[in-house]
Amino acid sequence: MHHQEALRPSRVQERGEKVISIALAGQPNVGKSTVFNLLTGLNQHVGNWPGKTVERREGVFEHHGERVHLVDLPGTYCLTAASPEEMIARDYIIYHRPDVVMVVINAASLERNLYLVAELLALPSPIVIGLNMMDVAEQEGIWVDAEKLAAAMGVPVIPMVASKNQGVHDFLDAALKVAHEGLPQEPSRPEIRPDHREVLGAIEALLGPWVPEPYPADWVALKVLEGDAEITERMKSAAPPEVWACVEDLLRQHEDALIAVAGGRYAWIRHVTQGALTKSRLGHVTLTQRLDAWATHPFWGLVVLAVVLAAVFGLTYALGGPLQGWVERYIVGALAAGAARLLAPGPAWLEGLVVDGILGGVGTMFSFLPILAIFFATMGILEDVGYMARAAYIMDRFMHALGLHGKSFMPLFLGFGCNVPAIIGTRIIESRPSRLLTILLAPLVPCTARLAVLTVLAHALFPQKALLVTVCLTALPLLVLAGVGFIAHRLLFRRDQAAFIMEMPLYHQPNWRTIGIGVWQRLVAFLRKAATVILAVSVVVWALSTFPYGEIETSLLAALGRFLQPVGALMGLEWRQVVAILTSFVAKENAVATLGVLYGVGESAEALSAVLPGYFTVASGLAFLVAEMLFIPCVATVAAIRQETGSWKWTLGEILFLALLAFLGGTVTYQVARLWLT
Repeated sequence: MHHQEALRPSRVQERGEKVISIALAGQPNVGKSTVFNLLTGLNQHVGNWPGKTVERREGVFEHHGERVHLVDLPGTYCLTAASPEEMIARDYIIYHRPDVVMVVINAASLERNLYLVAELLALPSPIVIGLNMMDVAEQEGIWVDAEKLAAAMGVPVIPMVASKNQGVHDFLDAALKVAHEGLPQEPSRPEIRPDHREVLGAIEALLGPWVPEPYPADWVALKVLEGDAEITERMKSAAPPEVWACVEDLLRQHEDALIAVAGGRYAWIRHVTQGALTKSRLGHVTLTQRLDAWATHPFWGLVVLAVVLAAVFGLTYALGGPLQGWVERYIVGALAAGAARLLAPGPAWLEGLVVDGILGGVGTMFSFLPILAIFFATMGILEDVGYMARAAYIMDRFMHALGLHGKSFMPLFLGFGCNVPAIIGTRIIESRPSRLLTILLAPLVPCTARLAVLTVLAHALFPQKALLVTVCLTALPLLVLAGVGFIAHRLLFRRDQAAFIMEMPLYHQPNWRTIGIGVWQRLVAFLRKAATVILAVSVVVWALSTFPYGEIETSLLAALGRFLQPVGALMGLEWRQVVAILTSFVAKENAVATLGVLYGVGESAEALSAVLPGYFTVASGLAFLVAEMLFIPCVATVAAIRQETGSWKWTLGEILFLALLAFLGGTVTYQVARLWLT
């Protein structure tokens, strides 16, 4: 395979012990993440699969004295090479040959979930099935007999309610038993429809000698007959031309082979569920149906979404705001004061570096942890109970106008908390063009830092109209986002017209441990960026604002501001105000701090309110705020863009575009406001 070497190592040896290798598979929204978190806890590593932007999670833990290496495969509906997730899942099993594959399926959607099981049974590793959401299935009027299902399939089937930690360890025990002893009997596997079995055998006989290791020849023949693009291309290159010509001739004679393969799988699903699955009478209205009558309604769904969003933001700011102030005052402030006292006898530049350069940059980002923690937790709850899929469905019509899909709404919504997790959250979008467009639009969502700057400066510059200015300028970047998305979709991403397909999971109780671990992982990822890229750039900007003479007014940054004075003049801004916008590149709050330093009044809202109106006109004040709301996002966001696009071209293009957008927005605002007020 193209990433064969990256996937090669299989069994893990630690301290001389054999570690049982287990892969965790399943379709999206089946509770797979809950099972993974219950088994691994915080002993897990989160990264990316080699050469991919798909998230990779793995953990090593002990169970009854045995060490287990668990890899969470991407959620996928099948194993055809139609997406990176499907390629990763099947390649891992083929190349790694895990001792066992634990497959989580949703008891309430049994037939649909068994399609993936039908494909996994054709791969070399044995499987064990965890029949999850048994409680939800019963609420929906569905009953599954796990013992009868296991007997029909020939593989262990363990009933579970992972959200309540019921049956999860039994599931693991069954997997370890299979890893040591193998399956007790030969499993029942799907067969292709009888009228195509002969051609399947002929293709396997032709290609068998040319199938590369470690692929099973029968699986390769089935995939070629099914029309799998990646395997077909690989075998076309591996087999001699005359052999491949014979294969192509057979494929032309059986163009309905895909239907025959899928038909065989569905026949197998009907067979194994025949005596194990019971559904309630027709006409039974389930809880999910009752809730979705409101949550997915074209009008009332929007009302429900608005109420949910209002509750999320109300809770986030009601609890997070005071906590942020406490962290800023008693942790970051105390550290800065202690560092200043400790370093006072030393050189002034060292104190400035530590207090202003390091603690000033990283400390500001650290103070946002309470708001982000609450925001991530509320989002995690909504996602875990199944509501976020409904939100994506409701927003699909609006996203589609921008060339996006409903899934783009979720990461864009995250941007109100912080643009960094918004950009990282685009990993849920399968389409590369849609994902890229979402990444490039995400910085236009006004984050908490930008809104904080807007709140302070709107009150300082327009005390009588602060609320109106704040509301209008909060809406401005969202309107620009819609316009830019509409234009970019038609100019750059026109060919991406994939349909929006998303499963609506059944409503169920959230798993608090899974939500807690998710919040922890997101906060740790945020802190890693604060401790690396943000730290480095904070120090660089501090140096530019300090050297060569120790004062910002005579610094290199001030020299840059004066150099850009002609540009600032078009927006009605003097060099100090231009410098304030430039320093917001590290963290948006720096705009307020820089104005306070340059005008010698500090950062307090009262002091700024007293002095700033003397340096801003109404027109230049509006221009400054517009430019600040549209300017390049903070350095952490830029780092996330580079990480997720994997391209400096797109990253630098985004920086230049937003800088130009801020300049044009500020200039137009100033010129129009000046004429309007004259």
